[in-house]
Order: sequence, then C-alpha cells, then structure tokens
Amino acid sequence: MTKNTASPEIPTETLALLNAYQDPAVLLDLDYFILAANPAYVRAFGDAPLSERSRCYEVSHGYAVPCDQAGESCPLHATLASHDVSRVMHIHHTPRGAEHVDVETHPVPGADGSIHYVLEIMRQTLVASATPSTSRMVGRSPAFRRMLEMIQRAAPSEAAVLLLGETGTGKEMVAQAIHESSARRDGPFVPVECAGLTETLFESELFGHEKGAFTGATSLKTGLVEAARGGTLFLDEVGDIPLSMQVKLLRLLETGCFRRVGSAVPQEADFRLVCATHRDLKALVASDMFRLDLYFRIGVFPILLPSLRQRREDLPLLVEALMSRLRSARGKRLTPAAFRALEGMGFPGNIRELRNVLERASLLADGDSIQPADLIVDLEFQPAGEAVPPADTVIPLDELERQYLARVVAQHPGDRQELARQLGVSERTLYRKLQRLEAGTPEHEGSD
Repeated sequence: MTKNTASPEIPTETLALLNAYQDPAVLLDLDYFILAANPAYVRAFGDAPLSERSRCYEVSHGYAVPCDQAGESCPLHATLASHDVSRVMHIHHTPRGAEHVDVETHPVPGADGSIHYVLEIMRQTLVASATPSTSRMVGRSPAFRRMLEMIQRAAPSEAAVLLLGETGTGKEMVAQAIHESSARRDGPFVPVECAGLTETLFESELFGHEKGAFTGATSLKTGLVEAARGGTLFLDEVGDIPLSMQVKLLRLLETGCFRRVGSAVPQEADFRLVCATHRDLKALVASDMFRLDLYFRIGVFPILLPSLRQRREDLPLLVEALMSRLRSARGKRLTPAAFRALEGMGFPGNIRELRNVLERASLLADGDSIQPADLIVDLEFQPAGEAVPPADTVIPLDELERQYLARVVAQHPGDRQELARQLGVSERTLYRKLQRLEAGTPEHEGSD
C-alpha cells in the first residue's frame, strides 16, 4: 500500500476498503488530489501520482482543470452531485500509452454522514484500443466511447444483446468483444448468418438433425445451438429470419430447450445470445414481418453502433489500423491530398467500405505513396448531390422517387422512425417503399 504522508490521516477501514479491490483504485479527496492507491494501481501506474501530490485529472489526462471543465464527463463531480456511484468511459494516459478505461467512483462518507473521500476504480478495456491495433476495435471519438461503455455494461451479464446499426459498422467484431468480456469467454463463439439460410435449412442448421431425419440426412448433425453450449450464439441479420422460423427461435429462448430435427428427445441449451441487424425491427413488427414477442426477447439490451459519418474524428486512427492489417498496404501511406479525398467520401458501407477502398488503393498505387487517383470508388454507391435530372430531361416520377430514396437511405444514420418523420410519411409507408426499392418494382406496378 502506498500512501501520501502529507495527506491527513485516513481511517484504517477506508484504506482496507481501497485494498479490497483487485483492479487499480485510488482514494481522492474532494479537491481531486490522489491521497492513496492500492497495490494494483501502483503496479500499473507507479508511485509518482502519490509522491508528487497530483490531482487525478493531471495524472489521467494531463489536464490543468477537472474533466468536466475540459469537455469530458467527470465521474467524481457526478458522485459529489448525486451522492451515489458514477461510471464513465475515459481515455487515460498510462505508461503503455493512451488506453480506454472504465472509471467507477464511489462516495466514502465520514462519521457525520457527509462525503469525505471518493473511491475511484479503474478497469482497463481489453477489447478496444485508443491507438492503432491489428486485432482490436479502434476509436477515440465520443460516439465510439459511448458504444464501448454499453459493451462494458452488458458483457458481464447474461442479458440478450441486440446490435443495431448500418451495414459495415462491425457488428460481428462487437459481438466478439462482448463474448471476450463475459464470463463465457472460455466457451465457443458461434456466429450464424441468418440472411444466408433458407427456411428449410434454418431449423437443421440451428438445432441439428438425426441420421435419416430427411432425404440427404446421411449422418447425425450437431446444430449451432448445441455447438454454442457454454459460450455465445451470435445471430447476424436476425431480421432476415423467416416468420415461420421465428416461433421456433422464440420457443428456444423461452424454454431453454431444443430438439434435433427427427428427434423427440429435448436437449438443454446453454448459451448467451447476441443478435445483430441493419434492419428497422420496429418497422418489421409494425408490418407483421417480425414477431413482437421475439423482438422483446432478443432486445433486452440494445446497443447502437455508430456509422463512420458519426465518428469522423476516428478516420485517421482507422486508416492506420486498417493499413497495418492489409498485406497489400504494407510500407505504403496516404498522401495528404489522398487523405483529404478520403475525408470527403460518404462511406455508406462504413468501415467495411473504408477497408475495401484502402485495399483497392494500395493495389493500384505503383509506389509507396497512395495518391487521390488511386482512391477509385464505385460511383453507384456513393452519395450523390441533389437527385435532380437535367432541365431538358423527363423521367418517371417513380424513378425519381426511387433514386432519391436510395440516396437518403444510404446517407441516413439508420433510424427508420426518424427518417419517416423527416420524409413526412408513416413508418408503414416508408417500409412499403423500401420493400419495393429492394425488389426493384415501381410504386404503382400493375395499376392505371
């Protein structure tokens, strides 16, 4: 235990409370000074904050003022205001560099009942990095940190998590992060691509089948639910599950049991459920395309993944991280002009599209420098300017609406309810138009 000898005498029971934590923890006074630290903190950060009589915001952030005066959320300030526990995701300066840290503060009252100290516990986030990484999620933006905070809150529980967001935002990586931060981390992580399963295959893939259960079932097959036993089952694009199969999934979640196709013997399931979709499930429920009871079952803890447009400040970090992961990009770099060109792109495909653009550019670049001309994009999927045809051109109104709707859907963050409001139509009307857009059929096909 390391203690600042210049500090007032700290009660023995308070020091015992500090030492009880396995994670790094410090004791703060009401003026933000670090009074004492537990052994885990000293091992991780050294003795300097104590011996130099430092304030927490000086050590963690290098700030000259408290976090809330520097544009950050200050957990100590929140605890003093609420007299309760406060928790926030911060980026701290550590001997290893900048790191995401889950900070939790607790009020420590004195004999008179008023707050005398604040206990601050710091838990390093191992699934995300504030610097370029070849294996972890990377980001520093407020939107990224909000998502990371939700991951940290959900992961230790057994609650069903629903990942929402546009295509290409990294839902499977987030699902893996939840799994790796959970008590089931030593169990299997089993992803299921629901969009690629036909109605006839869905039950067999999910629950398995017995030998001879149907034509072609030449051997016993273990289903993905069984394969996920003790771990996490990740249902990607859960909004694409056929309506007739949704009731079977609901029964699995309600009873915790399943039967292989061709078997009458129930088996116990044991998995943590994480689902993901880019679809607006509320609109699907309103259109009777998704069961309301299943929606509530899978959406206990929804997490919204930000689009790349919502975390623009992460672009330099993402570019560096993705370039380090691409074999074709080794030793290459973007010129300042190329990076400015990249900043001007809409990226409706988000991080997946950014990765594809960088890989293509690195293959097109003849030397070590990637130029703006190397950043060829598929113009069909780029956000256009105003969807207005030349003055001397007449096109059908249905086609004009289709072009405009395709553009705004690509650019919109993904909340269909808000998009419907902005367009001045009901969610049901928007859903019908989007269905026709995806099917490529005109709005008034077959009518005069």
